[in-house]
Amino acid sequence: MTAVKICGIRTVEHALAAATAGADMIGLVFAPSRRQVTPEQATTLAAAVRQQATGRVKLVGLFVNASVDVINQIADQCDLDYVQLSGDELPTDAAPITRPLIVAVRLNNSIHDAAWLAHYQQQLARGGLPYSTASTLHPTIFRLLVDAHVPGTYGGTGTRADWLAAAELARDYPIMLAGGLTPANVAEAIAQVQPWGVDVSSGVETDNQKQAPLIAAFVQSVRAVL
Repeated sequence: MTAVKICGIRTVEHALAAATAGADMIGLVFAPSRRQVTPEQATTLAAAVRQQATGRVKLVGLFVNASVDVINQIADQCDLDYVQLSGDELPTDAAPITRPLIVAVRLNNSIHDAAWLAHYQQQLARGGLPYSTASTLHPTIFRLLVDAHVPGTYGGTGTRADWLAAAELARDYPIMLAGGLTPANVAEAIAQVQPWGVDVSSGVETDNQKQAPLIAAFVQSVRAVL
């Protein structure tokens, strides 16, 4: 079953809507963005989800070029399950991060992408995540997330990723697919790319605000894929 991550959640209402709809992950943005939340807001959201959701919905904190100390502090304060790196960070920069990572790549032949792909290959060769619960190689990658390449931005643009390139990567690695997904096209994306999971933010918004019916529709579209 394809995993679902709803990113850019800012309110308890929408966090619970995602959990109730059956999302597997909720993304909290700590990078400068219109979707940014403070650690205090995130702590409130996390507590609400933990108390009211059936089963454990995983909490993902999204960072862009933040210091490792800040990342680890927020991860502990907000009880994050995963840290998502969506900036220019390299594996050597991220080694001290204490949470498993979701790393955004844009498949644009960058030094960044090459470094993380090489690191992921080494990790899997050693038997680390995502196929086991631990890795001797740090930082530990949980999943690579394929997003659209939009120069000067770090995601959340609603631009569709390169599905062909993503599908090629998905043949070798369990990936998450982001970029321009909506309730209307996510089933087609899953059929073409065969990702481990899908990630949506702007695709469940109207006028830059999350909409509970769209969140539910997105999850339903994913679950309908056989």
